[in-house]
Amino acid sequence: MMQSRMIGDIKVTRILEYAGPTHDPAFLFPKMEAGVLQENRGLMAPNHWIEHMNKLLVTIQFWVVHAGSNIIVIDTGVGNLKPRPGIARMNMLNTLVREWMIAAGAPPEKVTHVVITHLHSDHVGWNTTWQDGRWVPTFPNANYYFPKDDFDFCHQGKNKEAGVIDVFGESFFDSVMPIVNEGLAQMMLPGEEIADCLQVEAAPGHSPGQVAFRVRSQNEEGIFCGDILHSPIQIVRPDINSGYCIWEDIARKTRLDFLNRAADSEALIMPVHFGEPHCGFIRRQGDGFTFEPSHW
Repeated sequence: MMQSRMIGDIKVTRILEYAGPTHDPAFLFPKMEAGVLQENRGLMAPNHWIEHMNKLLVTIQFWVVHAGSNIIVIDTGVGNLKPRPGIARMNMLNTLVREWMIAAGAPPEKVTHVVITHLHSDHVGWNTTWQDGRWVPTFPNANYYFPKDDFDFCHQGKNKEAGVIDVFGESFFDSVMPIVNEGLAQMMLPGEEIADCLQVEAAPGHSPGQVAFRVRSQNEEGIFCGDILHSPIQIVRPDINSGYCIWEDIARKTRLDFLNRAADSEALIMPVHFGEPHCGFIRRQGDGFTFEPSHW
């Protein structure tokens, strides 16, 4: 599935890999108090929380940006035929993402840039494709941009240290290192600009090197915000971390700073995991924030 919209002169297309009521709230948000979802039922049900199942609806999606002559892919989902035995819903997927990308005007060989918010396994999978007995770059003519601090964290083996949740896993070896070995990877830091349109902004906490990408065109603004937010509940309650946040206090500060900037700039936010309609605006409400969905 794909949907498109304009941010000024820049075309943004959403590519869906899968979505469903997959997560027990107590698993995804282990420190969230009982009753928070019910208190915010109007915000969460039915697009982000299936009340009678008590399951959070989580989407895996990524974004294609057409900006001038550049075709940019932002995050790359789980990927096809990736062995993920610990997570049944991600294990050995075989979806039509490639066909949807072609339909969206982004055939893999025409993609010029691949930019990754962070290196967790559900954000890097389509970096590579299984071909002739090995993992090869899906986008052979693109420059791939990886957050340097995430890469160093994994390359140094810190993701496997005791007390750190390893949500990088085998994807580092089947979806990141093959790109490095092919000489297509560039390590990026906050403050850089990519493809003359994406500003790289620091967003650590969920992972050590997570970044967001801000795009501006014709007085309009959008932010591809990775996993700063997994769910709209974190907009009204920015203190709630997912169970995957490595540095909890830093993740909370990053989230609050992000919400303030997004509200002030009236930027369209485009997270990876939100349910329908998958994007929207941060609005101030009293001393806090709320989410205003933006339909396609």
